[in-house]
Amino acid sequence: MANRQPTVVGVPNFNAAEDAAALRAAMKGLGTDEQAIIDILTTRSNIQRQAISKAFTHEYGRDLIEDLKSELGGHFEDVIVALMLPPAEYLCKELNHCMEGMGTDESVLVEILCTRTKPEIAEIVQAYERLYNRPLAEHMCSETSGDFRRLLTLIVTSHAQGARDEETGVDPARAAEAAQQLYEAGEAKWGTDEEIFNKILAHESFAQLQLVFEEYKNIAGRTIEQAIKAEVDGELKDALSAIVECVENAAAWFARRLRDATQGAGTEDKTLVRVIVSRAELDLQTIKAEYERLYDKTLESDVAQGETSGDYKRALLALLGPA
Repeated sequence: MANRQPTVVGVPNFNAAEDAAALRAAMKGLGTDEQAIIDILTTRSNIQRQAISKAFTHEYGRDLIEDLKSELGGHFEDVIVALMLPPAEYLCKELNHCMEGMGTDESVLVEILCTRTKPEIAEIVQAYERLYNRPLAEHMCSETSGDFRRLLTLIVTSHAQGARDEETGVDPARAAEAAQQLYEAGEAKWGTDEEIFNKILAHESFAQLQLVFEEYKNIAGRTIEQAIKAEVDGELKDALSAIVECVENAAAWFARRLRDATQGAGTEDKTLVRVIVSRAELDLQTIKAEYERLYDKTLESDVAQGETSGDYKRALLALLGPA
């Protein structure tokens, strides 16, 4: 997880009551001042937005999110509401949404659960149960199957152990042992023992996995990515690959996800909004740099030239920050 650079860091001399008053003014009377809403909410940090929300209720006895929803619409509303929710709660809503109704969008499960650090997963797991009154693992089990289900279940149930490991640092001896186990579970035998892959990739912290993957290359003479692509398929392949790529370079993984969302027939707006909003305060600046390195185009130009328009486009570009 090398230097992660955000695009949104919040503002100095922050004043929640002033921002709340400005938002109220932007929504009162005839017509809504969308630009004012964009200017305020895309530049404040999530912690500052939560403070604005509290001040708004305190001052006007109203719910800021409800007011915004009643004034805004379409994907622009999606961006603004996403910004107003605490990060873990927003991701829980997205997880719940991708599992509800007909069919499950597995790519969203992978995007949210296979790319997060153990402390981030722990927060999501706690928030999910609080919001939906059922454990995330249980809901997921009813919507997925096979090795893919086992991997995701391990990820959400082993976060406590993983978070503890993250604090204790890395263990080279254990990494060598894990690499040997992976080698024996894959290359060294007929048929792949997915369970070993699942167990190691779901349990270990990203820092520890980095050592495991280096060791693996020494033993196997090829990278763990190459092994996974050759020996695993379907959703499990996508999930394991996401973990490996995020250990190596998370920003590049998210850059590819954004590229897929902006290219092709019809922009995948939900993915675009989710990645930009949820990474803005973590590593969106780094993702932009990777995007340009990979595609020789800026992320801004692809978002601007895509099918986004109006206030929706302006809000996304504001979150992306200066090119």
